[in-house]
This record gives sequence, structure tokens and C-alpha cells, in this order.
Amino acid sequence: MKPFVASAIVRSRSSSRRIVANANETAGACLIGAFLCQHREVPTARRPLDDLIDLLNVEAIEVNIFRGRSPDEKRQRVFGGQVAGQALVSAARTIDEQVRGIHSLHAYFVRPGDPNVPILYEVDRLRDGKSFSTRRVIAIQHGKVIFNLQASFHADEPGLDYQLAMPSGVPDPESLPDFKTRMEPFKEQLGDWYDRPRPIDIRYVDNDPLSREGQPRLGQRVWMRADGELPDDPVLHTCIVTYASDMTLLDTALLPHGIGWTDGKVQMASIDHAMWFHRPFRADNWLLYDQSSISTSHARGLAGGAIFTRDGSMAVSVVQEGLIRVVGK
Repeated sequence: MKPFVASAIVRSRSSSRRIVANANETAGACLIGAFLCQHREVPTARRPLDDLIDLLNVEAIEVNIFRGRSPDEKRQRVFGGQVAGQALVSAARTIDEQVRGIHSLHAYFVRPGDPNVPILYEVDRLRDGKSFSTRRVIAIQHGKVIFNLQASFHADEPGLDYQLAMPSGVPDPESLPDFKTRMEPFKEQLGDWYDRPRPIDIRYVDNDPLSREGQPRLGQRVWMRADGELPDDPVLHTCIVTYASDMTLLDTALLPHGIGWTDGKVQMASIDHAMWFHRPFRADNWLLYDQSSISTSHARGLAGGAIFTRDGSMAVSVVQEGLIRVVGK
């Protein structure tokens, strides 16, 4: 395929910001579009979302090998959604057919990631068929695999259509407090984490995730969106939602037990993560993430979620299993 030059103009909801991107790469290498290829920024106010976009912009250092970094947020380990998002970007950059979109991914978190060193992503091009392309990605730090992902890409085609209905009677996101407002009563407990910049606007429909007042429950619902406008690039939107999907889901497994974040009773870590992308969506529009607890047993918890667009289209299905170890037992 011939190289091309991509450009995009993006305006933030809170400020006007112009980004001009140039990408002298093949169409396949530039699947992430203007934002996730090399870009030049016109200086204006910087948003947390810009930092996330830069974070997802893995560096190609060899054929099928990419390098990612972690944000300077004084984390003890790398956020799982970051690794999944960077791995998916790496996989997408090896797809030569722009018409093939991501339709599923399956991932395992093998070891905790070290936020102080880069992450290497090695992509294995398992198959390129007439309709499907399959990629396997392993993430490496200190010479060891910390994460592996398998993703499948499919050329869009017509077929049968059915979906679960979107939950009814859900308050509009505009009527709900944003994350920082919701968490203000716990500001002292949360410390520096409370003031950390957030590229994803998350609004809990139900009770806050800390006090768990009125628990136990079997599920929770959150509205979420990227906190700013994004270019019209489906792969970027998919990677942003992949990042965000890991932020609240495993907490749902605690709901039947009436346990909150700060109870100090459990240790939690993601074990695996699976997603299926059904229908088009925009990550910078409000999405309803309807989550439910499926099972907790043998120090593991399983939770599932369905992500709906505001007009009721079922866009994504998510399932995650995680370690949930009761402290002292």
C-alpha cells in the first residue's frame, strides 16, 4: 500500500486545542490514525486525555516489536488497562487492511508490571485470511513475560442482528456527580490518588464504591467517556475503551459481600480480561457500563459487563477474572 499523510483537528470540551499529525507510514502501520502516529502539537492547555493518547502511542523499534512506557504517577505496579491498550495498539499496527476492525481480545496478566521501566511488545502475526486476521502479543519486562494478548480482526460484513436490551430507568450522566465530586467525602483517605488527573470521566449511577452503603448488591452501573474529543479513528476509540474497561469491573465481584475499596479486607489483582466488540461506538460519547458479579470462589472473582451507547446499542461485552484474597485467611 502507498504511504499517506494523515491530519486531524481536535477541540477539547474544556478548551480549544489543535493537533496536526503527520504520518509517512503505510496504511496498515497507521491504523491508529493521526493521533497514534508521530504528531506535532500546537501548544495550548494540555489535557489528561492527551497524556493517555501519548501513552498508547507505542514506539515501533523493529518489525513487529514495539515499546511502551508508563506514566509518572508513583504507582506500585502498571495499570492493567494500560498494558491491554498498548498491546492492542501494537497488534493493530501490524494489520495491513484498514477495513478489518478489532472484534475480540483475550488477555492474561501474568506478572505485575514495573512502572519504572519500558514495556516491550512482541507481535506474532498468526494468520491473515480472507476475512479474519489474528495476532498474538506478549509484553516483556526484565526479560520475563508480564502479559499476553490474542486479538482477532474481522472485515465488516452483513448478518443476523440481535442484542440484549439496555437497562431502563438509568439517570442521565449529566445528572450525576463526576468522580472527584463523588469521592470528595473520602479525600483524606484517598490521599494523592484523589488529585490524580483522570482521562476518563466516570460517573457512578449507584452508590459510591468506597462506603458500599446499602450493600450487598449483585451489580453496578457507571457512565463513562473519554474526557475530551477524539478523532474519527475506530481503533483509537477501541483502545481507549479497552483501557477504561479495566477501571471498575473487578470491584463488582465484591458487591455481594458488601466490601468496599477501603475496607482493608482483600487483596485484588486482575488475572485475565476478555472483550468482544459488537457494534460501532465513540469513546468520547457517553457509554453505559452495566456490570454484574458472576461468581466468587477459591480466592477468585468473576465479573461481566455490557457497554451500551446512549441510544441503546450494545457495543461491547467484557468479562474479567481476578484474584480476590481475603487478608488474614
